[in-house]
Amino acid sequence: MRVILPLALAVSSGCLSTDVWADYSSGLDAYKRGDYAVAMHEWRALAEDGHAQAQTSLGWLYLNGRGVVRDYAQARQYFEQAAAQGQAVAQYNLAQLYRGGQGGPQDDVQACHWYEKAALQGNVDAQVNLGTLYYNGRGCREDYQQALFWVLLAAKQGNALAFTKLGFMYEHGKGVTPDFVQAYKWYHLGGVNGEHLGAQSRDELAARMTPAQIAEAQQLAKEWMVGRRYLSR
Repeated sequence: MRVILPLALAVSSGCLSTDVWADYSSGLDAYKRGDYAVAMHEWRALAEDGHAQAQTSLGWLYLNGRGVVRDYAQARQYFEQAAAQGQAVAQYNLAQLYRGGQGGPQDDVQACHWYEKAALQGNVDAQVNLGTLYYNGRGCREDYQQALFWVLLAAKQGNALAFTKLGFMYEHGKGVTPDFVQAYKWYHLGGVNGEHLGAQSRDELAARMTPAQIAEAQQLAKEWMVGRRYLSR
C-alpha cells in the first residue's frame, strides 16, 4: 500500500506560529535522523492541540511502526483528525487505509470520498486512485468520463501510472473513442517514465499498428514532453 511520507509536510513556517513551527521542526529533524521516539514526543503535544501536520505525522509513525508498535487503528484515528481539517496528505493516507481495510472496516465508499478530497487539492496519487475507483465502479459509481478526468489530471502532473492507464483507456475505448495512436503515445510516456507495464503494453500494441501510426504516436509523445517542460519553467 502506497502512503505518503510525513517529510512531504515540511511546509513554510508561515503556515504555523513561530513556536509551533519550532516544535514541529524539532520533531521533523528527529525523524530525519531516525530518532522516532523524540519525533513522537514533539508531535504528540501538537497533535493533541489539533495541529493537522502533527496529526498526519503521528499517523505515519503508527502506520509504519516507527518509534511505536505498528497500530493501524491509531494511524487511522490521527489521519481522520487531520483529514477533517483539510490536510491532503492525511486524506490520501486515510483513503488508503479504508481501501485496504487496515485499522478498521474496509470501505470503498469512504476511500472514494477521501481520495476525492485529496484529489481536489492536487494530490496526484489520490487523482490516479480516484480515477481507478470510478473506472471499476468501486466505492464511486462506474463512470469512465470521471475516470478519464482524474487520470488525465494526474498525467498532467507527470504521473507514470496515469500515463499507462490513459493508454489502456484509449486502446480499449473506455471513456474515449478507441485510438491506437493515442494509446501508444500514453503507454510510451508511461514507459519512459519508469512504468514497466506502460513499456510492455506499448510494445505489444505496436505489433497491431502500421509504421506510420507508430511514428505519429512517437511524435505526439515527444510534443507532450516538450510542452510539459516548457510549462514547468
